[in-house]
Amino acid sequence: MVAVPDRPDLGAIADILSDAPDVDRRGEPTGRMAYPPIGDYAVIGDCGTAALVARSGSIDWLCLPHFSGPAVFAALLDYRHGGRFAVGPVAPASVNRRYLGASNVLETTFLTATGTLRITDAMLIAGTAGGIEPLREVIRVVEVVAGKVEIEITYQPRFDFGRLRPRLRRRGRLGWCCEYGEHWLLLRTELPLILEDQVATLHGRFSLAAGDKRHLCLAYVRGESGVIPLLGAAADQRLATTRRWWEAWSDGCVYEGPYRGAVLRSALALKLMTYAVSGAVIAAPTASLPERIGGVRNWDYRFCWLRDASLTLSAFLGLGYRGEAEAFLGWLLHATRLTWPELQVLYDVYGEAEIPERSLDHLEGYRESRPVRIGNAAYAQRQLDVYGAVIQAAFDFVRSGGRLAPEEGRLLVRLGQTVCRSWREPDHGIWETRGDPRHFVFSKLMCWVALDRLVTLQATERVPRYDEARFRRERDAIRAAIESRGFDPAVGSYVAAFDAAGEADAALLQMARFGFHDPTDPRLLGTEAHVRRCLGHRHALIDRYRTQGQDALPPGEGAFVACAFWAVEARARRGDTMGAASDFETLLALANDVGLYGEEIAPDTGDMLGNFPQAFTHLALINAALALQGRATPHAGAAETPDSSGTAA
Repeated sequence: MVAVPDRPDLGAIADILSDAPDVDRRGEPTGRMAYPPIGDYAVIGDCGTAALVARSGSIDWLCLPHFSGPAVFAALLDYRHGGRFAVGPVAPASVNRRYLGASNVLETTFLTATGTLRITDAMLIAGTAGGIEPLREVIRVVEVVAGKVEIEITYQPRFDFGRLRPRLRRRGRLGWCCEYGEHWLLLRTELPLILEDQVATLHGRFSLAAGDKRHLCLAYVRGESGVIPLLGAAADQRLATTRRWWEAWSDGCVYEGPYRGAVLRSALALKLMTYAVSGAVIAAPTASLPERIGGVRNWDYRFCWLRDASLTLSAFLGLGYRGEAEAFLGWLLHATRLTWPELQVLYDVYGEAEIPERSLDHLEGYRESRPVRIGNAAYAQRQLDVYGAVIQAAFDFVRSGGRLAPEEGRLLVRLGQTVCRSWREPDHGIWETRGDPRHFVFSKLMCWVALDRLVTLQATERVPRYDEARFRRERDAIRAAIESRGFDPAVGSYVAAFDAAGEADAALLQMARFGFHDPTDPRLLGTEAHVRRCLGHRHALIDRYRTQGQDALPPGEGAFVACAFWAVEARARRGDTMGAASDFETLLALANDVGLYGEEIAPDTGDMLGNFPQAFTHLALINAALALQGRATPHAGAAETPDSSGTAA
């Protein structure tokens, strides 16, 4: 443990970066072309926060101290002012990347005209080093494996989403440090960097030959004392220990189907996006990556959405990760107590309910896509589908052999009572439209799911039998309303909202998953066909809905990748295994080079769009693979009981 000197006056060392000079030093493109494609990023993380690493070797995004904290590198959203930690060759190079084994340790290989450079990146998993550790640590190992390579390093921390440019101070053999309040960054390297004080940047160029190996360690600590990470063999040991931790976790995956590589990579991405302290799974580690380049649909996804609950439990349980499923359900039931018996759409990793949204006007946005938003105003929307997601998650947990505590059972019953009071009201729906509330059919479906699963749980005495008759009555009323007002005979399909003639909604592809009808029911077949006809694209991609005129924002976005995997699952559930597998393999080919997906894909170019990597997409991939393997949960709900009026899946 090394004491850090007293902090100087922050006002004397921090500058607003609106007038900072462009530090591009290699004649690289400017403007929109300065930003790598979203799919050019890989992610490293420690189940507490995550960093995005470009193919060039630049860390362009890192939030501290946790996923939803302020960014210290945000070149992802402003290449001039956001800050980065770049390591790579000076000369042009071809690039190959991979994750080492079944881990989240990233290896990037650069082949230049004069030699081959390898960079290995990881975030240290807390508790694996066997001693006192920093709160967060990024390890970067630079090694020339053939020939000679000139490398360049640029270290440019920018606190608070690029607002503040810190003073970088040399601490001799202890490296470099900078601070913002109680937050400290400590950088140690085996290469001497030069301080360019006017732009608060460390920089260096070095020529390395085959066999040369150098280490860089970036540590985050809080308060006036911190751990100085060791370099050399000690850093190699920490890196190896972190890799072994990931591979040991991966060994718990019970899926052995034909798509194990893609399924395991998705599981690793989900584990990386799991906040270890609470068990919460965030939607994505990034904020404000656009759903259309230059557009305004730019949202902060560094929080936990309740609608992911049923998909998350299903995926974790289906892959054999019962511990993760239990931890997630524990967070879920804890977080919802803060607003119980009402549920809101999203919470932060600790369960905080208020997540105000604001714009960061000092950032230009990814490829000039503004506004740049942090926080998410959707937390205040009414989205009734979340009740079904939460109760379905608890139902899946019980079905897998888990037990609910008495107070948890009472909580679920109170949620059912809220559904009985609220299901007739309009809401903003699964797609969080920023217009007037509507009677979305998917929201009604999930209200039906909530009550249907509660009736089953009550029949097996897993939860108290309060209001059981009321739950049955309201469940049947919801079904009747969906059938009478949510189905359009003219197109033979369920539609987006009550009385919305012909309006397609890809969320309805999940009706078979939730057991509303048998997967081969003509109404579900008609819905699948209508969604594909109205929202489908080549490469098996599917839009979630038509943005033109259906919400209050300008139209235009990519195809929503999770919807395409829902279509695969629906196809597999109705027995078309060959067609489902063909579509699944088409979608697998659209992943980036390390097997990751964003929220959306542009159908015309195949480019990733939206926040990255996206948990919703990887959850849908896992559940589609389980359906193809014939291990998908049928979700028959109350149809399993003799006196139910539900329908079995």
